[in-house]
Amino acid sequence: MNATTPGPLAPEVLDRDDVRRALAEHDFAAAFALFKKWGGLSQNRIALACGLTPGKVSTIISGRHRVTSFDVVCRIADGLRIPGRMLGLADRSWEHRSEGKPVPPTPSARQPSEDASWHSTRTVDLAADLTRRDLAMDRRAVTRALAGAALTGASLLESLDAWLEPPERDRARGRRGRLGDREVQELEATARAFRAWDHQFGGGLRRKAVIGQLNEVAGHLEERQSPAVEQGLFRVMAHLGGTAATMTWDSGLQERAQTYYLLALRAAHAGGDAVFGANVLAGMARQMLCRERPGDALALVHLAQKGVRSTAGPRVRAMLHTREAWAYAAMGRGAAFRRATAEATDALGDAGAEEEPYWIAYFDDAELAGVTGGRLLELARQDPRQYADAAADSIRHALTTRGPEAGRSHALDLIGLAECHFLQGDVTSAVDRTRAAADAAGRTRSNRVRTQLGQLYPYTVSGGTSRAMSGARTMIRDVLAG
Repeated sequence: MNATTPGPLAPEVLDRDDVRRALAEHDFAAAFALFKKWGGLSQNRIALACGLTPGKVSTIISGRHRVTSFDVVCRIADGLRIPGRMLGLADRSWEHRSEGKPVPPTPSARQPSEDASWHSTRTVDLAADLTRRDLAMDRRAVTRALAGAALTGASLLESLDAWLEPPERDRARGRRGRLGDREVQELEATARAFRAWDHQFGGGLRRKAVIGQLNEVAGHLEERQSPAVEQGLFRVMAHLGGTAATMTWDSGLQERAQTYYLLALRAAHAGGDAVFGANVLAGMARQMLCRERPGDALALVHLAQKGVRSTAGPRVRAMLHTREAWAYAAMGRGAAFRRATAEATDALGDAGAEEEPYWIAYFDDAELAGVTGGRLLELARQDPRQYADAAADSIRHALTTRGPEAGRSHALDLIGLAECHFLQGDVTSAVDRTRAAADAAGRTRSNRVRTQLGQLYPYTVSGGTSRAMSGARTMIRDVLAG
């Protein structure tokens, strides 16, 4: 076999429209079934070529297991000699080798370690391929290729176990890089600016700028940098990856957002920044909560707390406790919610003049009030009499303290307070807050804000036919249609 032949698959198989479509959408259940039908490959042969077990291939074909691991996608591409462009990857190394030269063994020669993706080399490769693919695809193509559920449950948690282990340095670096401390500091400043963009505006067009910068950092890490510069670059990659994750989530791409979260966590691990890694896990937990997976969210928070028990500052500890409280509220565990909220309040009370990372500076009394109010609102939906007044008080405090400049958070606060008023039966205040919420939502590109605003719409439908209510309903429709 040489570089001009497609391995076990004949060229006419890869040229089929149904095969191309399945590969572009990462539908490996359909792709493997087509390889069996048209390529004459048995389950065992597919497994051998891709470094998988026959049982794993069987669960993929049956639809019981969805391939979400970047490492496995690369093994499928290399094992079956599928050109990278057909899977949205960068060109594979074997695609450009001249005819007649030996091709290294495929991944079937050995079963890769489950923790291989936590090595710094794999982290850089993941960042490079992920960002190149994202930058090359338009939004419609990204949405089509990545429409799927994010990894959840045991499969997600097992993939994160290595975060608690010390990072390994296994890089076979290329040419010598020329970056110094000054350039790393400039990249850090850019990452900080992008994070401020995210807090104020959400996703939208700014997402591509963040991904482009992330791609550039990956390029620098492909070179042979000094240990200090390399560690700094990994930390910048972690911060940019976290911002890309939240912006991608705001753009409605759940699975891709999780991939950026995983990249950010691996980069924080490689950069020795466990505290930011805990922050990434908290972001992943929030994504799980918004997807109504409180059990997964709670496990992620506990993993974060375990990793930084002795190193996290008071604001980080408080933030993690609020994520914990959020999960308990979603489970309807009122007592556990109150306990975790009290722990968050106590931890934040310890925050003083000591220096903490810039990215946690947002977590102050206003943020705690906003998050607590949102969780009380969840409980109020089940028991308005017990929780609606307390939820309104907390959210009102957050609104008064942080104001419109908070952007996305301000819009979410207004939406939450409007719902509180509906639950309290205060229709006049509810309409006023709904109009303000729709106006604030129209100034942000956050998909999360629009999702929450959409949840107000049923209240306006059942709230009467007055001119004021009709106007509020129209404002919501206009924003959601924009």
